[in-house]
Amino acid sequence: MKKTTKLLSFSLLILLFTCKENKQELIAQSTKDTVYTIEIEDKIDLLLSKMTLEEKIGQMNQYNGFWDLTGPEPKAGDAAKKYEHLRKGYVGSMLNVRGVKDVRAVQKIAVEESRLGIPLIIGFDVIHGYKTLSPIPLAESASWDLEAIKRSAQMAAEEASAAGINWTFAPMVDVSRDARWGRVMEGAGEDTFLGSKIAIARVKGFQGDDLANHSSIVACAKHFAAYGFAEAGRDYNTADVGTSTLYNVILPPFKAAKDAGVRTFMNSFNELNGVPATGDRFLQRDILKGNWGFDGFIVSDWGSITEMIAHGYAKDGSHAAALAVNAGSDMDMESYLYVEELAQLVKEGKVEEALIEDAARRILRVKYELGLFDDPYKYCNEARENEVIGSKKIHDASLDMAKKSIVLLKNENNVLPLKKTGQKIALIGALASDKTSPLGSWRIAADDSTAVSVLEGLKQYNGNTITYAKGADVSLGKSEFAIEVKINTTDKSGFNEAIQVAQSADVVIMVLGEHGFQSGEGRSRTELGLPGVQQELLEAVYKANKNIVLVLNNGRPLTITWADDHIPAIVEAWQLGTESGHAIAQVLYGDYNPSGKLPVTFPRNVGQLPLYYNYKSTGRPSLPGKDVVFWSHYQDQKNGPLYPFGHGLSYTTFKYENIVVNNTYNASGKVNVSVTLTNTGKVKGKEVVQLYIHDLYASVTRPVKELKGFELVALNPGDSKTITFTLTKDELGFFNNQGEFALEPGAFKVFVGGSSYTSLESGFEIQP
Repeated sequence: MKKTTKLLSFSLLILLFTCKENKQELIAQSTKDTVYTIEIEDKIDLLLSKMTLEEKIGQMNQYNGFWDLTGPEPKAGDAAKKYEHLRKGYVGSMLNVRGVKDVRAVQKIAVEESRLGIPLIIGFDVIHGYKTLSPIPLAESASWDLEAIKRSAQMAAEEASAAGINWTFAPMVDVSRDARWGRVMEGAGEDTFLGSKIAIARVKGFQGDDLANHSSIVACAKHFAAYGFAEAGRDYNTADVGTSTLYNVILPPFKAAKDAGVRTFMNSFNELNGVPATGDRFLQRDILKGNWGFDGFIVSDWGSITEMIAHGYAKDGSHAAALAVNAGSDMDMESYLYVEELAQLVKEGKVEEALIEDAARRILRVKYELGLFDDPYKYCNEARENEVIGSKKIHDASLDMAKKSIVLLKNENNVLPLKKTGQKIALIGALASDKTSPLGSWRIAADDSTAVSVLEGLKQYNGNTITYAKGADVSLGKSEFAIEVKINTTDKSGFNEAIQVAQSADVVIMVLGEHGFQSGEGRSRTELGLPGVQQELLEAVYKANKNIVLVLNNGRPLTITWADDHIPAIVEAWQLGTESGHAIAQVLYGDYNPSGKLPVTFPRNVGQLPLYYNYKSTGRPSLPGKDVVFWSHYQDQKNGPLYPFGHGLSYTTFKYENIVVNNTYNASGKVNVSVTLTNTGKVKGKEVVQLYIHDLYASVTRPVKELKGFELVALNPGDSKTITFTLTKDELGFFNNQGEFALEPGAFKVFVGGSSYTSLESGFEIQP
């Protein structure tokens, strides 16, 4: 049967079904949104009534792209088996199929050759862009600019959707306090409040106001849950956290994503309380689908169902499939166990068919919301693909996001911004000319050598003389999924050239840090200094010329204590994506005044980790007196960070004063806090005004500070503005160890300033 005939017949059946009198009566009494839901649920009911058990299970099966989709049909082996499953309607989703031609080819098999013609949902890791890349998510989070972050996700969705993709495995909303963990680059940092706000922005950016719009793609909140708390920062490791941390730190960003309308969740590789997350009924059925009322679907992470055998939780593949589906995991990503085992498990009574039908319903619901049943090929427009991908609009958005992500860590003697004329500049470091590393990790669709390098960016300014010397290679890594990224630990042959270039320069710019493939999934590190011989290069150049601007390219906090002690200007430039070099040059020259603030704490030493600003006091936070031993501290290092959460400088200065708080949580259920901010410098600038609270005593101990509000404020020189924050029970309460939200009477401190180290404070009380 031709596709058009099949779709028209199906649509007519749906129309006849939904026009029954009792349905019309319900519709007449309902809001527009409810009508939409009723109509979709009726369509799903009709479709499920036509599906065999195997076809329902097929919707729960996701395969990776497995052959040349525009080439001949595979005749043997695993690819042939998967192809046959696709033709039978035993595949609900494909991942890593991209480009209109390939997506159309695989969708055509599902729609035109399977019995019921159910379209596929096409998934891809659109983490910080598709082919045109924005900064890595951690860098974007440093902007604290929610509208810019939302727009970045919108641009990623627009470009990815033009390539046929309609589902991204993002945002990652895992809170992480340990910079050793490689995937810290993929999230929003260490703070629950900031992470929740960014989760909302990214979900709304990806999904837009209407999933049926061809520029929208389905978002996926991952990894549910506690993946960012892997012990020792070692990826895939066990997570072992208490209930207070689970409810108050880990879960809120996921709840925020759910409330923002995210349509899919992904469970995590780790175990929690001895149960792998993929098989955790408490997380998936009790909390997410039960207490939170989530009606989208949950996908496993890659192979995580079969990995429950290695965890020691499942006996074999059949047991693993039963554990996963009973726990609430709806779609199997690349374990093959659902499609191979579930039908028999239902027949044996080990899995209820109602659970299969519920999972299939959830998946079909999202497909209907995407409009795939109305037009399975809506994401397959080659003219749009050619017009959108790599367009000026998307490049401009990438550049805007990159500039906003840069954090000025240090600027002694106003070394920055650079003068635009009359200077001899030495540019040193392999990363300064690198056009691939700035793309960062998770850039599967992006082409190598497509980033603007720092060297290229600086050459756009013609008033100074720039001399480049590599100094030393950083990494010999070549592939996103290389087994090992090789670091240069021996070759210093370029040191002499770098030293000679530095000796004759007025100012030295050194671009050092991690290669783009040194952070990301599976890339945990035990040492967080400058990799390889770069620290030696920095010290050698410093002996030749102390007037250095250090530009860091990295995907996580680094331990740069020596640099902080010696280098006058330090710029945290992360891995900024396609427009990296232009963004860095514009900041260095002052055409853009940096306003970024750290979303993570920078440690002095890796031995401090995990390190975060919202720690608990302990019973011995400090003891008075000289040479006192018995308090919580290290013998060989300060407790505090090198750079605290929320830190970031500007080319202007700001003054905070006149904090005013209405001292009692009153009948209106809110506390208003205001502060006056003044630009006391000579140039226009933006400041992220941050508000923190401290609940002095509670039935569950609270952190010494918690971020509960922030606002990005732009001021001209000499101008002032009064910023007012409103605190309600949502900001003042917390979860007890049973997961119940509590607002308790007591005394609070409130702090307002430019970082978590702010000292401007006041207080208020919540009366019994």
